[in-house]
Amino acid sequence: MKVSVITVVYNNAETIEGAIKSVAEQDYSDIEHIVVDGGSNDGTLEIIEKYRGRLGKVVTEPDEGIYDAMNKGLALATGEIIGFLNSDDLYADSSVVKQVVNAFQDGTVDACYADLVYVTKDNEKVIRYWKSSSFKKGDFTLGWCPPHPTFYVRKSIVEQLGGFDQSVRIAADVELMMRYLERGGIRTRYIPRVWVTMRVGGKTNQSLKNIFHQNKEVLRALRRNNIHVSTFLFVVRKIINRIGQYVLGFLRNFRQCKDTKW
Repeated sequence: MKVSVITVVYNNAETIEGAIKSVAEQDYSDIEHIVVDGGSNDGTLEIIEKYRGRLGKVVTEPDEGIYDAMNKGLALATGEIIGFLNSDDLYADSSVVKQVVNAFQDGTVDACYADLVYVTKDNEKVIRYWKSSSFKKGDFTLGWCPPHPTFYVRKSIVEQLGGFDQSVRIAADVELMMRYLERGGIRTRYIPRVWVTMRVGGKTNQSLKNIFHQNKEVLRALRRNNIHVSTFLFVVRKIINRIGQYVLGFLRNFRQCKDTKW
């Protein structure tokens, strides 16, 4: 079962090598790693070229933003299963893709996802622990969403339900998963394991303004898909979920420090 892992990048020479190595070090062999570069000029292309032999496909050309680049990756993917690894993210360990494949051995599973941790840029300290849960219809209206970097889906579902809506500027990943799960009714499986470590500083979370606009876009997408939502409940649950992630991150960090000390 081939798995297509898509990495989109633009001027990220500092971390792209780590992402490429993280895919190459997986203990599952049938991986098609697709890198879509937006025309970088900071040394990113030289690093990509260094690992060209380990990559399935490489595209280097200007794009209209991250979701345009992601859609290019979807169009290039030939794997039965498709997922994304951001250029500044890492797999939690070498068995992640094998765990993904194991989930899809059940023919009734259309998509799967797991947990994610936000870490400092040096990958030394956990800031937030995004612990997900099994999906129940209506969850998106309460601010729930699986971590997109852990989300893997069958190519047939992408072909059926479409890719990223580029009219949604900073929340098209949330809109896509909401469209698949809430409206499309696809069958999912939650794996209670950390699959991805994400460095803090992504576009959506760079400022309160971006967080506000992301949530505004999600609410608009829900209504556009004829899904009734209470803005008040959505916002309250979002705040509660975010606080919970920081608490879990603190506890995980505390346990790691304690284990190291002893």
